[in-house]
Amino acid sequence: MRRSTKFAALVTAGILSLAATGCGSDNDTTDNGTSGEGPTSDVKIGMAYDVGGRGDQSFNDSAAAGLDQAVEEFGMTSQESEATDGEAESAREERLRTFADAGFDPIIAVGFAYGGAIAKVSAEYPDVHFAIIDDESAVADNVANLVFAEEQGSFLVGAAAALKTESDHIGFIGGVETPLIQKFEAGFIAGAQAVNPKIKIDSTYLTQVPDFSGFGDPAKGKTAAQGMYDAGADIVYHAAGGSGGGVFEAAKEAKAKAIGVDSDQYNTADPSVQDVILTSMLKNVNVAVYEYLSSINDGTFPSGTTRYDLEVDGVGYSTSGGQVDDITGELDGYKQKIIDGEIKVPTAP
Repeated sequence: MRRSTKFAALVTAGILSLAATGCGSDNDTTDNGTSGEGPTSDVKIGMAYDVGGRGDQSFNDSAAAGLDQAVEEFGMTSQESEATDGEAESAREERLRTFADAGFDPIIAVGFAYGGAIAKVSAEYPDVHFAIIDDESAVADNVANLVFAEEQGSFLVGAAAALKTESDHIGFIGGVETPLIQKFEAGFIAGAQAVNPKIKIDSTYLTQVPDFSGFGDPAKGKTAAQGMYDAGADIVYHAAGGSGGGVFEAAKEAKAKAIGVDSDQYNTADPSVQDVILTSMLKNVNVAVYEYLSSINDGTFPSGTTRYDLEVDGVGYSTSGGQVDDITGELDGYKQKIIDGEIKVPTAP
């Protein structure tokens, strides 16, 4: 893995790119080409987004920022497609096959829900290179698994919530109950309890597998958050993708606070709710995508697992808006203890 200094520089570039990202086309595929100026490349990237796609202001948008940066810097071309609520596994497989049949190489799948599809399709196309975010189950010489220590970043925002709450009552909302999202919950709870072992923490999930709509339903997110605020919580952390927009709306109406996820949501959420975002758990998917494509630009096709954790700033917390400036010393102290191994963060609640 590359040194953390380089990683931090890429994080900064990705955040700037993400802040400028808008919603893509409503069509199933979107072409991103070059303007004819600058570098050119024969590399054609197929990007398969999870539910919500480009424009979710969270997980998918972070991946899109990394893609955009690579397209601009290396002159690569790309085409995008996204999953829909409730689609069958066969639809994800077909999305990947369509890219492969059209000559796209590499193909990047955004989200663990593509795990089964990547395992099957990568075996059918051994000469095509694949990458998948958040999944280690698909193991092959032509598959790169880009994963994160979500529990570590969530520990830090959990500590922030416990340091900032006035009611000693906070909440967690997960989009879909899976082992991956449970890592967010586990870290958040551990971080909050490290500050205050007696703090009250409510947890809920919007949907259960195989219903992945919990990542793209702001109305459900708002309803769940309203319930927590009405019950006395004054800070709610969401790991729910596009549903997080509803959490922010509920926080605004309750005159409470919320914590964003994946990207610095203070910079990407609607300006009307910007002031309720205490911090965000940063999961630098943009950097993972960019580094993968940078390796390909250099002539190397990575495979196997690359893990992005606190030590390389693969995860972290945001300070935009200044609401945690007074506790950054304490948060960075916890960060160093995790890096040094003094704190072992659980991955299951």
